Amino acid sequence: MLFFKGNKETLDLIGNAATVGLHLVCATFIGLAIGWYLDDWLGTKPWLLLFFLCIGIAAGFKNVYEEAVRIQRGQGKDAQDKADEDKSED
Repeated sequence: MLFFKGNKETLDLIGNAATVGLHLVCATFIGLAIGWYLDDWLGTKPWLLLFFLCIGIAAGFKNVYEEAVRIQRGQGKDAQDKADEDKSED
């Protein structure tokens, strides 16, 4: 990145934060859009919109949880790799 002179770890943290936010927002809006379309098509306002909005929010939180677990595993692996390198240097 030309404008950012930070290290790779900082860029990874920024990317992870952006990914987590996008997971939550996108899943919520997809659920909202599906509910709105089905309500408009079937004439059931606002029940399907509320139902699919809740489903979208739940899916967003599930995605955020899975991403957090993936990030923690990656950080644990990085720490283990660094510890292995330090042992091999001794």
